[in-house]
Amino acid sequence: MPQTKILLDEADIPTHWYNVVADMPNPPAPVLGPDGKPIGPEALAPIFPMSLIEQEVSAERWIAIPEAVREAYRLYRPSPMFRAHRLEAALGTPARIYYKYEGVSPAGSHKVNTSIPQAYYNKEAGIKRIATETGAGQWGSSMALAGQMFGLEVRVYMVKISYQQKPYRRSMMTTWGAEVFASPSRETQAGRAALDADPDNQGSLGLAISEAVEEAASRPDTNYALGSVLNHVLLHQTVIGLEAKKQFEKVGDYPDMIFAPCGGGSNFGGVAFPFLADKAAGKQVRLVAVEPTSCPTLTRGHYAYDFGDTAKLTPLMKMYTLGHDFMPPGIHAGGLRYHGDSTLVSQLYHEKLLEAVAVPQLATFQAGVLFARTEGIIPAPESNHGIAACIDEALRCKASGEKKTLFFNLSGHGHFDMGAYDRYFAGELEDYAYPEEAINAALERLPKVA
Repeated sequence: MPQTKILLDEADIPTHWYNVVADMPNPPAPVLGPDGKPIGPEALAPIFPMSLIEQEVSAERWIAIPEAVREAYRLYRPSPMFRAHRLEAALGTPARIYYKYEGVSPAGSHKVNTSIPQAYYNKEAGIKRIATETGAGQWGSSMALAGQMFGLEVRVYMVKISYQQKPYRRSMMTTWGAEVFASPSRETQAGRAALDADPDNQGSLGLAISEAVEEAASRPDTNYALGSVLNHVLLHQTVIGLEAKKQFEKVGDYPDMIFAPCGGGSNFGGVAFPFLADKAAGKQVRLVAVEPTSCPTLTRGHYAYDFGDTAKLTPLMKMYTLGHDFMPPGIHAGGLRYHGDSTLVSQLYHEKLLEAVAVPQLATFQAGVLFARTEGIIPAPESNHGIAACIDEALRCKASGEKKTLFFNLSGHGHFDMGAYDRYFAGELEDYAYPEEAINAALERLPKVA
């Protein structure tokens, strides 16, 4: 029988994270302060431990993974890779389709890959509490779990629309001991200001970040943790791509194209960056970030310096952005509703080393249902974006006869997103293309940087 599962041993868990900065053709754009001048690592010290700050600014190719982190990874890593034989048959494509399944983590998504080291480094620094935000709940669940592992209190500001849509994600966080608030909340000045301006505010990741950063900066025993965007977060996620390379070696194959959803960039960077090193060495591989048409950061945003949050508490980062005051529609892929993107992903996309496509909501659920009915796993709405783009390419292969090897990262399961599937089956979901005039208007509100 043809092989379906490609498995690694626990000894194959990576011993080092891969830092893509070492292989970028140009150094990353500097992070700026409110005055428009570059800031040093010390500017991040009020909310991050020095060990993570050092990773954030590092240009070393390999960063050692602490043994305590590798030990925690053993709960679910290495994650399995699958050959999607049934999906291939249903599509009638000559393409070979593989996917890496990160839904085997206790929290059900790839986010645990970075929540564990972030909790570890904060514990080592003597921190007692973590304040963070979450969109769809995957990151909040992962941080709550990691906080429990390392004895940290965790407070989560959850985007209000997701707080309402995904009650069982809230239950997971509470089970692991975290406090969860709908954002915007009355707990912070940023939240109160947003509610005073609009009592029906559905929230955004940028606003939830403002609340979490505000709390972390106001208490010496509390640090901030972020589930995407920052360099050290994408660094931790490279365990995905590093394992995948070993799994492809086991079956004697190599991807022609790699797809992954992209909101802040952790999912995409985690699977794509280790292959970017091969691309830099001359290997032919296309790396495709997939985003919603309702939040088209890479495909239609501005490449400019902007704040990472709505209240303008963070430093200025050069990235593709829809504007820090972007208020997204309430699509169900809550983890992809961020106004900006990783500075590393943004720069590499700007330099044409990566590709990006945007897909509409209904097509992503159609792809997710087909995947569930062929491969058995019900994907998270975010993961459906990568699946949809991969299926589109597989159908192009069917039309052309090309026998490409296609690979996508299945970042998490959709067991707590069944309300979204119910709405899809009931015909209550709709596609939404973010208006061009709103994107142009955001340009006028971007910070003026010389």
